[in-house]
Amino acid sequence: MLCLGNISQQTLILKCIFLFFFLVSMSAYEENESKFMRKAKENPFVPVGMAGFFAIVGYRLMKMKSRGDTKMSVHLIHMRVAAQGFVVGAMTLGVIYSMYKEYVVKPREQQKAVENK
Repeated sequence: MLCLGNISQQTLILKCIFLFFFLVSMSAYEENESKFMRKAKENPFVPVGMAGFFAIVGYRLMKMKSRGDTKMSVHLIHMRVAAQGFVVGAMTLGVIYSMYKEYVVKPREQQKAVENK
Protein backbone atom coordinates (compact mmCIF):
# COMPACT_ATOMS: atom_id res chain seq x y z
CA MET A 1 0.00 0.00 0.00
CA LEU A 2 1.25 3.47 -0.89
CA CYS A 3 1.82 5.51 2.25
CA LEU A 4 1.65 9.28 2.02
CA GLY A 5 2.88 9.75 5.57
CA ASN A 6 1.43 12.72 7.41
CA ILE A 7 0.38 14.54 4.25
CA SER A 8 -3.26 15.48 4.48
CA GLN A 9 -5.64 16.00 1.58
CA GLN A 10 -5.63 19.75 2.17
CA THR A 11 -1.84 19.79 1.93
CA LEU A 12 -1.94 17.93 -1.39
CA ILE A 13 -4.58 20.29 -2.75
CA LEU A 14 -2.59 23.34 -1.66
CA LYS A 15 0.59 21.96 -3.24
CA CYS A 16 -1.21 21.30 -6.54
CA ILE A 17 -2.73 24.80 -6.50
CA PHE A 18 0.66 26.33 -5.66
CA LEU A 19 2.28 24.45 -8.54
CA PHE A 20 -0.41 25.60 -10.96
CA PHE A 21 -0.10 29.27 -9.96
CA PHE A 22 3.69 29.00 -9.99
CA LEU A 23 3.60 27.79 -13.60
CA VAL A 24 1.14 30.54 -14.54
CA SER A 25 3.20 33.25 -12.84
CA MET A 26 6.35 32.04 -14.59
CA SER A 27 4.86 33.15 -17.89
CA ALA A 28 5.08 36.78 -16.70
CA TYR A 29 8.84 36.40 -16.19
CA GLU A 30 10.44 38.23 -19.11
CA GLU A 31 14.09 39.02 -18.24
CA ASN A 32 16.76 36.35 -18.69
CA GLU A 33 14.27 33.82 -19.95
CA SER A 34 15.05 30.21 -19.31
CA LYS A 35 14.88 27.54 -21.97
CA PHE A 36 11.65 26.24 -20.44
CA MET A 37 9.98 29.66 -20.71
CA ARG A 38 11.11 30.09 -24.32
CA LYS A 39 9.70 26.68 -25.20
CA ALA A 40 6.50 27.40 -23.26
CA LYS A 41 5.93 30.54 -25.34
CA GLU A 42 6.53 28.62 -28.56
CA ASN A 43 4.22 25.80 -27.48
CA PRO A 44 1.81 26.91 -24.73
CA PHE A 45 0.40 23.41 -24.30
CA VAL A 46 3.54 22.16 -22.51
CA PRO A 47 2.72 23.92 -19.19
CA VAL A 48 -0.94 22.97 -19.64
CA GLY A 49 0.04 19.31 -20.02
CA MET A 50 2.31 19.47 -16.98
CA ALA A 51 -0.31 21.18 -14.83
CA GLY A 52 -2.96 18.68 -15.92
CA PHE A 53 -0.65 15.77 -15.17
CA PHE A 54 0.05 17.00 -11.64
CA ALA A 55 -3.62 17.84 -11.04
CA ILE A 56 -4.76 14.35 -12.08
CA VAL A 57 -2.09 12.63 -10.02
CA GLY A 58 -2.91 14.79 -6.99
CA TYR A 59 -6.63 14.15 -7.33
CA ARG A 60 -6.19 10.39 -7.71
CA LEU A 61 -3.82 10.26 -4.72
CA MET A 62 -6.44 12.03 -2.61
CA LYS A 63 -9.12 9.68 -3.90
CA MET A 64 -7.01 6.68 -2.92
CA LYS A 65 -8.45 6.56 0.60
CA SER A 66 -11.98 6.13 -0.71
CA ARG A 67 -11.24 3.62 -3.47
CA GLY A 68 -13.40 0.93 -1.85
CA ASP A 69 -12.76 -2.63 -2.97
CA THR A 70 -10.55 -1.59 -5.88
CA LYS A 71 -7.06 -3.08 -5.72
CA MET A 72 -4.16 -0.68 -5.29
CA SER A 73 -2.56 -1.76 -8.57
CA VAL A 74 -5.76 -1.13 -10.52
CA HIS A 75 -6.15 2.29 -8.90
CA LEU A 76 -2.56 3.24 -9.78
CA ILE A 77 -2.95 1.98 -13.35
CA HIS A 78 -6.08 4.10 -13.80
CA MET A 79 -4.22 7.12 -12.42
CA ARG A 80 -1.32 6.56 -14.80
CA VAL A 81 -3.60 6.10 -17.83
CA ALA A 82 -5.58 9.25 -17.02
CA ALA A 83 -2.43 11.34 -16.51
CA GLN A 84 -0.76 10.02 -19.65
CA GLY A 85 -3.95 10.53 -21.65
CA PHE A 86 -4.08 14.17 -20.61
CA VAL A 87 -0.43 14.72 -21.52
CA VAL A 88 -0.81 13.01 -24.91
CA GLY A 89 -3.92 15.12 -25.59
CA ALA A 90 -2.03 18.31 -24.70
CA MET A 91 0.87 17.27 -26.93
CA THR A 92 -1.51 16.56 -29.81
CA LEU A 93 -3.16 19.96 -29.44
CA GLY A 94 0.30 21.55 -29.29
CA VAL A 95 1.34 19.91 -32.55
CA ILE A 96 -1.91 21.00 -34.23
CA TYR A 97 -1.38 24.55 -32.93
CA SER A 98 2.21 24.71 -34.21
CA MET A 99 1.15 23.31 -37.59
CA TYR A 100 -1.59 25.96 -37.77
CA LYS A 101 0.94 28.70 -37.05
CA GLU A 102 3.43 27.30 -39.57
CA TYR A 103 1.12 26.45 -42.48
CA VAL A 104 -1.80 28.86 -42.11
CA VAL A 105 -0.73 32.00 -40.25
CA LYS A 106 2.78 32.34 -41.70
CA PRO A 107 1.68 32.06 -45.37
CA ARG A 108 -1.05 34.66 -44.75
CA GLU A 109 1.52 37.07 -43.31
CA GLN A 110 3.86 36.45 -46.25
CA GLN A 111 1.00 37.00 -48.70
CA LYS A 112 0.08 40.29 -47.03
CA ALA A 113 3.72 41.41 -47.11
CA VAL A 114 3.89 40.69 -50.86
CA GLU A 115 0.64 42.59 -51.48
CA ASN A 116 1.87 45.63 -49.53
CA LYS A 117 5.05 45.95 -51.66
